[in-house]
Amino acid sequence: AGGPRCGALPAANGCPAGCFQESRRLSGQFSLKCVFVLILLPAKRAFTFPASSFCFLALQYENPWTIPNILSMARMGLAPVLGYLIVEENFNVALGVFVLAGVTDLLDGFIARNWANQKSALGSALDPLADKILISVLYVSLTCANLIPVSLTSMIILRDVALIAAVFYVRYKTLSPPRTLSRYFNPCYATAQLKPTFISKMNTAVQLILVAASLAAPVFNYVDSIYLQTLWCITAFTTVTSAYSYYYYGRKTVQVINNK
Repeated sequence: AGGPRCGALPAANGCPAGCFQESRRLSGQFSLKCVFVLILLPAKRAFTFPASSFCFLALQYENPWTIPNILSMARMGLAPVLGYLIVEENFNVALGVFVLAGVTDLLDGFIARNWANQKSALGSALDPLADKILISVLYVSLTCANLIPVSLTSMIILRDVALIAAVFYVRYKTLSPPRTLSRYFNPCYATAQLKPTFISKMNTAVQLILVAASLAAPVFNYVDSIYLQTLWCITAFTTVTSAYSYYYYGRKTVQVINNK
């Protein structure tokens, strides 16, 4: 009584060592049900511990091949295609591909919100990462095409590089030992979920609006419009503000999943 029973060696971090090692090994080969069956099976030498001490084992291993994650990876794949089309000044086709990339962004969010089995901790990092890669490639290529100023692009790239570096740092700090390269880069081991700030979401929307407007400018002949230049200033402001919001809120933007 009082919790599941498990025959194993003395506890480590609140969980019997043998049970921990075996369940972690099995989590890479079988479904999560196998992990629970292994832990819940009675043994000759019983050891009682609370359910919370092994919950993170089940949460730690997840299926990365969800539809939203596949759509995010597809969006990453479209980034170099868009960059090439813009540099080659094929703006009509580039605008169409950009709309397609936008549809994948809307779809992965919609699916993740409405189907619980399609939501994942990996997706919480992969979706904004795909946006960062797409936006970075678009801004660099649009700058090469003289449609966006170099100063604005530099500001956006620096912010995104800092955020990506922070993601890698959080991944390292939240990954339970042993911290091997294979486990670090294994997307099945979910350790933290990212929660973007409100101003960051607004900034992403403003950046995408500027990209769409800049792509459409040569198609509809409004490259020198004062409204486009005003949008540059708005984008610069939201970029700086969103970067500061991550610095200000810090740990509140990261939800750790596993208990070390």
